[in-house]
Amino acid sequence: MHKYHRFYAALLVYLLCVIAIAAPPASASDADSAYAPVYHPKLDIPRTAGPIEIDGGIDDVGWRGAARIDRFFEHNPGDETKPEVETEVWVAYDDAYLYVAWICYDDPDEVRAHFCERDDIFSGDYVILCLDTYGEATHAYEIATNPYGIPGDLLFSSSYGEDSTYDLLFESAGRITEFGWVAEMAVPFESLRFPDREDQVWRIDFWRNRPRESRFQYSWVAFDRDDDCWPCQWGTATGISGIEPSAGLELLPSVIAYQSGSLNDEGDFVNGDIDGELSLGISYDLSSELTAEVAINPDFSQVESDAAQLDVNSTFALFYPEKRPFFQEGSDLFDTYFEAIYTRSINDPALAGKITWRNGSNSVALLSAYDEHSVIILPFEERSEFIENGKSYSNVLRFRHDLGEQSHLGVVATDRRFDSGGSGSLAGLDGQIRLSSSNSVRFQLLSSHTDEVDNPALTDSVTTAHLFGDEGYTGALDGESFWGHGLTAALVRSKKNYWAAAQYNELSPTFRADNGFEPSNNRRMGSIEMGGIVRFENSPILESIDGEIDAARKWNFDGVLKDEWITTNVTAHFRAAQTGIHGQYLRSNELFRDIRFDDIWQSHICFSTQPFAALRFGGNYNYGHRIARRDLVMGMETSWGAWADIRPLDRMLIATSFSRIQSDNLRSGERLFSQSVLRATLSLQMTRELSARVVTQYNDRDESWEFDPLVTYRLNSFSVLYFGSTHDYRDLTIEEDGREGWTLTDRQYFL
Repeated sequence: MHKYHRFYAALLVYLLCVIAIAAPPASASDADSAYAPVYHPKLDIPRTAGPIEIDGGIDDVGWRGAARIDRFFEHNPGDETKPEVETEVWVAYDDAYLYVAWICYDDPDEVRAHFCERDDIFSGDYVILCLDTYGEATHAYEIATNPYGIPGDLLFSSSYGEDSTYDLLFESAGRITEFGWVAEMAVPFESLRFPDREDQVWRIDFWRNRPRESRFQYSWVAFDRDDDCWPCQWGTATGISGIEPSAGLELLPSVIAYQSGSLNDEGDFVNGDIDGELSLGISYDLSSELTAEVAINPDFSQVESDAAQLDVNSTFALFYPEKRPFFQEGSDLFDTYFEAIYTRSINDPALAGKITWRNGSNSVALLSAYDEHSVIILPFEERSEFIENGKSYSNVLRFRHDLGEQSHLGVVATDRRFDSGGSGSLAGLDGQIRLSSSNSVRFQLLSSHTDEVDNPALTDSVTTAHLFGDEGYTGALDGESFWGHGLTAALVRSKKNYWAAAQYNELSPTFRADNGFEPSNNRRMGSIEMGGIVRFENSPILESIDGEIDAARKWNFDGVLKDEWITTNVTAHFRAAQTGIHGQYLRSNELFRDIRFDDIWQSHICFSTQPFAALRFGGNYNYGHRIARRDLVMGMETSWGAWADIRPLDRMLIATSFSRIQSDNLRSGERLFSQSVLRATLSLQMTRELSARVVTQYNDRDESWEFDPLVTYRLNSFSVLYFGSTHDYRDLTIEEDGREGWTLTDRQYFL
């Protein structure tokens, strides 16, 4: 990378200034010195002394004799210090449930609690029960509730973090008291997977999150910041014995009724007939370790539209997260370093089945589906194409063997075959090896084989004319057959005050992931990153400042340098309103469509803050020289955005966001492109079961409005009644549509 000597000098001066002003930690007070951290504590859990009712009260006879914990440590912003408020936890069990009660001492007027939908609790006060039932430190349950007893849950994976889409059946209740708040939870053993043995030995921890001016985090276990394995440091729970893994059959029937209407070619809005479908979901737990699921004629549509993205200057297909419950469950097993598995590639299944098995250190997931409207993503070096191609069968297999202490080895295989001919298959190995408490190696090897669909009419002339690979394959879907490969490897070091990583990855020009999401190929890329953090333990203003430098180079398989860049990032966290500010500066040189663009740069700044419980907001601003990829000129690009979460009532949320991007020709000043997206959601939680929300969204690229109301009655995660509708409006013109003005173009009612 050249022409960066002034930038390097400025960066060096900045880092020296940070070090110079960083106040060294003051010595601990006598009180804090006496409050010594307790690492890897042990807890013996007794049986209940009688019945326990989950009602937010803690006076049941069953709590007598429960194990009690009252010594917690602050992890953020403090480092294993004494919290400013007390927390007490009671734990017991019977043949069917694990019971946990939380007593959270605080000023009740300062408690931040929202009466909301399940899993929307994590911006306020809440507590979490952390369970690693196999003790492997690779997968764990995070079972949460807030002061109103609204449940939340996450599934932790050592390699891929927290899966917020996971749902687990359990009971919870809570209430705000004169001394703070209390919560109770009862976790059915039939909802958990654990070893089939008489005496259980689990890893366990108890967390309390308390957002005020800072986001305070406390837990029973003390943690070493030099050890990057979170569950490895949890405590040990014993005493639970004589419980049995679950086994049973669940039938999940569903009835869908709907009516659709749309604007026809003559300009008339035509309503279709009222229609309906029956579907059946079958789930059979052979044991706590093995579950089989089948969905017959499922309705896998989403009840909420995807948030629109700024795509006016993108040449690649856009990634959207999976929101369909059938595919969300067990999704942690499908995560790999490449996006080898993307379940939204199964677009409209008529039949789907899934088997998941977890036995100690081994996990297997098998997914099969018959898709009636399949899509193909054609990846190329500088662009991708998105094509619809009829019916297909998909099979996805994932095996993972956990080696303990955040290490694993895995196998992935996918296969999709079209009714009209053609297929795409993929297989590979991946793993993470923890070399020490701070160092790890990650890798993945993939091989793909493609037998193209033989239907050139599906591709346009530009795609057809594109050639790739050593054999000169065409971009058209013309029945060609080829192999491809992918490779990634990384070395990562993470310490208390700094981190560093080096990574290499490549995807050959003939690599395709038919059941995955890799929209580009023909690349070899090496990158390094390093960063550090300075914590201000005794500052009344600053919590921390961290900085990071990333540098990378990318070539194609002909050895041509395609891109090179360096970015610097600085983030400051303040002890006021949970405020954070992040800045980034990028310099880059890129070869795009055989045109060399040098001296690309962009500056970025963003912030977020929560001055009080009812308001959280943030924004971002970007400015610099960026390629206008459709016009093939350098543009002066500006983008900005803002968002806000407003709670005028503890049962109401108004969530709004606005994003805009625009670019002007750097030489002529001519406007090259612009796009704006506005989205707003109004949610009202009337009871724990009944809620209503309205989503509105505007996208000026296609001059469209969406208006989507929905009423939900949720008995639990798997028993839900929806009643809603979708309304799409477009600003029509005389030239293109024969009429003008905002007009309803599509509408659907559903139940």
